[in-house]
Amino acid sequence: MWGIIATWRMAVEGITEADKMLKEGADAGDAIETAIKEVEDFPFYKSVGYGGLPNEEMEVELDAAYMDGDTLDIGAVAAIKDYANPISIARRLSHEKVNCMLVGDGAEKFAHKEGFERKNMLTDRAKIHYKNRVKEVKQQEISPYSGHDTVGMVCLDTHGKMTAATSTSGLFMKRKGRVGDSPISGSGFYVDSKIGGASATGLGEDLMKGCISYEIVRLMKEGKHPQEACEIAVNDLNKELIERRGKAGDLSLIAMNNKGEWGVATNIEGFSFAVATEGQEPIVYLTKNVDGKCIHEVASQEWLDNYMKTRTAPLEEK
Repeated sequence: MWGIIATWRMAVEGITEADKMLKEGADAGDAIETAIKEVEDFPFYKSVGYGGLPNEEMEVELDAAYMDGDTLDIGAVAAIKDYANPISIARRLSHEKVNCMLVGDGAEKFAHKEGFERKNMLTDRAKIHYKNRVKEVKQQEISPYSGHDTVGMVCLDTHGKMTAATSTSGLFMKRKGRVGDSPISGSGFYVDSKIGGASATGLGEDLMKGCISYEIVRLMKEGKHPQEACEIAVNDLNKELIERRGKAGDLSLIAMNNKGEWGVATNIEGFSFAVATEGQEPIVYLTKNVDGKCIHEVASQEWLDNYMKTRTAPLEEK
């Protein structure tokens, strides 16, 4: 049995490559890194990697993390600039006994010493997005922070090894140095090959309040199916945040156990995810929360076509 599941439609090309690798017996670490890099390298996905949305100072600061479910090794980078594939740097850091999470200048110095590719991650397209948002904030009372779609994945290989990984440019127009849940173990991701793994996307500040990826793995350890575990964790945190704070930010979680069974839960409309397993070709689903239960529907070809058309459409400065 093998499988890989990921947040958002933008991951389907990456998990398609990973699925081919897993069929041939590839390591879960190699497969998930390949899949994440596909997303990082595509300039039209504006919340991850190259072409990612900049912070308030128009700099692209990236966060990424990698976890090995066999050894529980973790590597992470945060607020790193000008490196092409932060996921690869995070995976390299997972081999370090100490200093396995590095931020800002420290992460960049490590990446330079290890020979990772330097690259200006701020594209002309991202600059236009930035300049348009500055005008929108002034004219329409719109939040500068809308737009924060982390790619998160969980992978199982034919040897029973599991991995989890994340990569993101974080909140659009975030403060310099801001770090969300994505590179934080237990919040943005967690995996244990004896049980399963989970990964999150949404508002990091709220996802961190529930250590929600670890909570899903804990629920799976108790015997819950990944779908039930995701629904319990998302619904409980959503309810708790509303009771205590009056509202809850976006919370969307994906999970897979060590049998290749998967689950997804969200508190928003229009959350998409992609999954591939031994018995299921790569496919994109849309999910919605109806009275605490999440219903998954296969994305229509019309929806898929419109998704790419919207993201690759020419941009003009307003």
